[in-house]
Amino acid sequence: MDFKDHLRKIIHVDMDAFYASVEQLDDPSLEGKALAVGGSSKRGVVAAASYEARKFGVKSAMSGRQAARLCPHLIFVRPRFERYKEISQRIRKIFFEYTDLVEPLSLDEAYLDVTVNKFDFPSATVLAREIREKIKSKTGLNASAGISINKFIAKIASDINKPNGQKTIPPEEVIEFLEHLDIRKFYGVGKVTQDKMYRLGIFTGADLKLKSLEYLQEHFGKSGQHYYNVVRGIHLSDVKPSRIRKSLGAERTFSENISSEIYMLEKLEDIADEVERRLQNSKVAGKTITLKLKYSDFSIQTRSKTLKLYIASKALIMEETKALLYQEPIKDSIRLLGISLSNLNTEDQKTVKAASIPKEEQLKLPF
Repeated sequence: MDFKDHLRKIIHVDMDAFYASVEQLDDPSLEGKALAVGGSSKRGVVAAASYEARKFGVKSAMSGRQAARLCPHLIFVRPRFERYKEISQRIRKIFFEYTDLVEPLSLDEAYLDVTVNKFDFPSATVLAREIREKIKSKTGLNASAGISINKFIAKIASDINKPNGQKTIPPEEVIEFLEHLDIRKFYGVGKVTQDKMYRLGIFTGADLKLKSLEYLQEHFGKSGQHYYNVVRGIHLSDVKPSRIRKSLGAERTFSENISSEIYMLEKLEDIADEVERRLQNSKVAGKTITLKLKYSDFSIQTRSKTLKLYIASKALIMEETKALLYQEPIKDSIRLLGISLSNLNTEDQKTVKAASIPKEEQLKLPF
């Protein structure tokens, strides 16, 4: 098998510091400032950080307290997810002007398969530049992009010239690019696998490529085949435009730990309000309800129940949530509560298959 047998033109578009950039766009006084969306200097978790804050080491998923230590002049703002969703939908409309093969990964990034596109334009590099310029003109926000033969390489490429840049890895450069790539950048290589590869003397794509399929399967099981393929530029995952939502929920981190179950129910009422609204907006309902509890020691407990019927109303959500809360004693004070519904009533949809191109024409396609 050769990567040339599966040549496509994939663009990965990634908005630059999306949440923070939206806040700076809407409030010009925040422009150029070190900004964190979410969290606080006392509690909570950073959802996003501006590039000015990132220079101090502030990053998403970091506690607000740690972020404030790293950057004492950091400004915290509350997230406004409805606003982010609104802008994300405007950006998505731009994507669909070029192709129907759009796979959103989140509000701020997506894959586009432009192998065959609505403008019948041959260069994915030029299309990516045009898409980024249109996003800027219609939203005022910057986007970065990666362009290559598959989703894996395109996603890596989008990080190379961030912010507000793009990088193309054309077919003839794919193998050399992968050979020089740090093993940490390879899809499917987490911290545990990375450390194991380091112990086996695998630090780059070139090191990985030296290992036989049998060797990789011996040490990494079923994942061995993936590592063997991906370092050779073979990644067969299609752009899936009909990604099905598997769960929907909301959660809250509190400024002070709470231990009263009565007070918890008050907080859960607010969370259930938000869950009901999101279910209505998405026109879905769920059968499995899950209560999430994060304790003061940061340990997490989930309690779930699967019902016979789908539910979407706040009244039914609270009825089941209350039962889960009282299911067993609360072992400690609580810093976060969450409610989610899964096993949703979304119907399976057939994904649009990427257009195939005869092999003899593939290498003639400009990137």
